[in-house]
Amino acid sequence: MILRHELKHEINFADHQLLSHRLRKILPHDRHASPSGEYLVRSLYFDDPFDRALTEKISGVNHREKFRIRCYNQDFSWIRLEKKSKRRGLSRKRTARLMEKEVRAILDGEYSFLLESENPLLQEFYFKLKSLLLRPCVMVEYYREPFVFPAGNVRITLDRDIRTSGKNIDFFAIDPLQLPTNEAFAVLEVKYDQFLPEFIADAVQIGPRRSGAFSKYAHSRKYD
Repeated sequence: MILRHELKHEINFADHQLLSHRLRKILPHDRHASPSGEYLVRSLYFDDPFDRALTEKISGVNHREKFRIRCYNQDFSWIRLEKKSKRRGLSRKRTARLMEKEVRAILDGEYSFLLESENPLLQEFYFKLKSLLLRPCVMVEYYREPFVFPAGNVRITLDRDIRTSGKNIDFFAIDPLQLPTNEAFAVLEVKYDQFLPEFIADAVQIGPRRSGAFSKYAHSRKYD
């Protein structure tokens, strides 16, 4: 099981502009980025009736997990289930493809088809939906500028205009009413496997910024 380092920094508008300009000079964008260098991310998060994922995140529990359904640029022909796990400060993400009709069925509480899948993650999601009573609880949307570098499997992202739809959990809504999740203009995320190349570490330095435990999910739940 490969665990990755994941550092997050809340940044202001000036930092965002500086980093975007600097990183564009030394790193390629992710191949899925648009000509502008960004794409739109939409995530629907799941939690149990006791908000276990939220509570464990806020409390800093060492070993935790959460499930979300995600699409890009509101393209519902490509949707995936993601399970994000944390252990001793390191992260792991597993994914599985879902069709639009399958997501609609899950949101309607009809998810028995997951048990018939040969994909272990979809099977696990079924058991978590059934045993923990997971349910969709909040939707988050934002623009992401992604940069990649193969050595160290490095991925640098700049996420801006982070918004939540509050209690509206209609994953297929077009342009839903949304509210900002935090005061910072954007979030810088630095992810890598065993090492971060020195020239990239130098490039993402923007003065006295401390890495934090920023969570788009946790921030979005404040409107509950």
